[in-house]
Amino acid sequence: MKKILFTLFMIYGFGLNAQQTDYDWKKMDPKQRKEVINNLSPTERKKLLTQFRNNMVMENLDIDPSDKEEFTDVYNEYLESQKEIKSQFNSNFNPETLSDEEAKAKLQQSFEVGQRLLDNRKKYADKMQQIIPCQKVLKLFQSEGMMRDKMNERKPRENVNSIAPRQRQNP
Repeated sequence: MKKILFTLFMIYGFGLNAQQTDYDWKKMDPKQRKEVINNLSPTERKKLLTQFRNNMVMENLDIDPSDKEEFTDVYNEYLESQKEIKSQFNSNFNPETLSDEEAKAKLQQSFEVGQRLLDNRKKYADKMQQIIPCQKVLKLFQSEGMMRDKMNERKPRENVNSIAPRQRQNP
């Protein structure tokens, strides 16, 4: 999923002017772009992805230039805090192999994490509204949902039912 997200941001970002790099992404052919990206360190790739994502958000929301830096800081802080909360729930399990107690505990944990994500989103929506109008905050959250839906469409689904019989056969 990270590769798909990275690719989407890279494709979109190539149309933007990458101000912090020396590369003219618009004039590079796809092969050249891929070569440049492959030669970057993981830290540089992450920085470039963040830059492209931020440029995409700023362009999509049409953020006033005087508010860009402050909004970018709050937006990146929001994304990091959401990521931190999500990391507290391990979704890599097969529900069919859980006992009733384990399944209930996992379900309760998912509700708690979901509530913390929602609370965090509300907190940052308030912070963002101090910088940009609430219509743009709403548009941001709406575009996040659309991006998530697109990512889920492209993400290969693992058939849990096909896994469970193999796990039962090998105790």
